Amino acid sequence: MDPTHSSFLAQLRADLQGPLPGRPAQNRMAPRPRPGDIIPEQAGAHVRRGGVLLLLYPREGQIYLPLILRQTYDGVHSGQVGLPGGGYEEADGDLTQTALREAHEEIGVPPEEVEVLGRLSPLYIHASNFLVQPTVGWIGYRPAFHIDPYEVARLLEVPLLTFLDPSRLRQEEWQLRDRVALVPFFDIEGQTVWGATAMILGEFLALPAVQALKQAVN
Repeated sequence: MDPTHSSFLAQLRADLQGPLPGRPAQNRMAPRPRPGDIIPEQAGAHVRRGGVLLLLYPREGQIYLPLILRQTYDGVHSGQVGLPGGGYEEADGDLTQTALREAHEEIGVPPEEVEVLGRLSPLYIHASNFLVQPTVGWIGYRPAFHIDPYEVARLLEVPLLTFLDPSRLRQEEWQLRDRVALVPFFDIEGQTVWGATAMILGEFLALPAVQALKQAVN
């Protein structure tokens, strides 16, 4: 393994065990104003729960992560870019297993090959009434991705440091259902990465390990 990557992973594991950047880091990438912003611990039994996987892997000397462009369907996240993931099922046991199962179903990543590094802060998504738990994982090679065409229109393989490039960060005023909001987003391969996915990435990018990786490669 590249020594830089080895050092990054060691620090990342430690970061994910300690106090997380949490809501302030998430909210830097949140539309403003953002309705329904509840504290995860206050989510009631009526809230649906889900897990997503932020998967890291080496490719061409860099660390990458996969995003998916969802197919068009009758739902609030239709046609959006997101992390692999979905709703909890009883057989999963916990939301990390949900994330691993969904990543296998959607993009063909074998769960047994993924090293779970830890979890980020949960995030409530008002539009779909989901409380989402992000899991961070590592696989030591580029997976042989196989997308499920029913759920995934396109796979985006993105170098991690792309998200730290200021030229990729935009913000625009959008009409979101019942309000006008200022929306920050990442411009990635011609796709708009915003909302919950951008908020999850915002927290991840704030981790000391990611900031140190940026310095190490510059």
